[in-house]
Amino acid sequence: MTSLNSLDLPLAPADTRIVVAMSGGVDSSVVAGLLKRAGYDVVGITLQLYDHGASAHRTGSCCAGQDIDDARRVAAALAIPHYVLDYEARFREAVIDPFAQSYAAGETPIPCVACNQTVKFADLLETARELGAHALATGHYVRSKPVGGSRALFRPRDADRDQSYFLFATTQDQLDFLRFPLGDLAKPEVRAIAAEMGLAVADKHDSQDICFVPEGRYVDVIAKLRPEAATPGDIVHIDGRVLGRHDGVMRYTIGQRRGIGVAAGEPLYVVHLDPVASRVIVGPRDALETRRVLLRDVNWLGDADLEHAASGGLEILAKVRSTRPPRPAMLHAESGRVRVDLTEGETGVAPGQACVFYGEDNERVLGGGFIERSERAPAAEAMLRKLAEPRAVAR
Repeated sequence: MTSLNSLDLPLAPADTRIVVAMSGGVDSSVVAGLLKRAGYDVVGITLQLYDHGASAHRTGSCCAGQDIDDARRVAAALAIPHYVLDYEARFREAVIDPFAQSYAAGETPIPCVACNQTVKFADLLETARELGAHALATGHYVRSKPVGGSRALFRPRDADRDQSYFLFATTQDQLDFLRFPLGDLAKPEVRAIAAEMGLAVADKHDSQDICFVPEGRYVDVIAKLRPEAATPGDIVHIDGRVLGRHDGVMRYTIGQRRGIGVAAGEPLYVVHLDPVASRVIVGPRDALETRRVLLRDVNWLGDADLEHAASGGLEILAKVRSTRPPRPAMLHAESGRVRVDLTEGETGVAPGQACVFYGEDNERVLGGGFIERSERAPAAEAMLRKLAEPRAVAR
């Protein structure tokens, strides 16, 4: 395919319609501005994802009422059409309810991945196609470019803004339709462009909270939707000792140290959550070390079939927490089961989190999956199995 524009599309910019997902922040606003300046037929769409009445002007979030107003103002300043779509029901079904269910099951979910996977890159993408768009552009800090007959996903130039961990579930069909114009820019450059364009959001703070969690209090959301997650229970040492009580497994995450609620003669960490028995298992830091993770819902973006590429083991770099760098690992896939062996081990690996695969160049995103369970050092695994036996905890 011959490209006639900066987005690797076959038409001149004036004949190329691009829908921009406008969140009301500086990043997506600059995307709309850059594409408009380049002569594209730009249409802005903002999604109303939840009831923003009580949080309309709350800072530090995204997709709130203030953000919708900001997106409208930016679109007006750029003289582009702008639409607000009510996706509240879909967002609750695809993101909020599974988020609460995952916490109630003792997992640590990533709602931003679910939102990208369903609402933004499935539902909104389909809407963009219905509007006759040739591509959907977003303000994510990642890069994509043609490799062979399709597009491949890469980490951005600005490593400090890398959002590839949250986009691993993007399918090949979606990736071929998506564009990420900020992938080669650093955040200060983006803000400078916004200021130069005269956009009112040039100095707007980045979103930090989960958009549907007021003031970051996620336990309030979970307690309302899944009250069983607030069932009190025991805090148990991995050696079987009952150390105290807790007010619900939803208040804890694997790897947590502060706020556990018990005093001991050693630093203690949350090493396992048992929602069925409503137990929080704690232990020393070395009980957290994980060498193997087993995955579900794997999305593969490599060139060859996954089982063909990884049947005998494929050397990759793996990222098991959004705040940690990719580390050396071996990817295995056989008979529909996928696991990752971590060369150096990791701590704080929690079910529900993502394990994202990168090529050996630490640039290309090869896909990833959700962590179904992890395997610790043999001694810790044996102690956890013993705790799982009936009446294993002595009072």
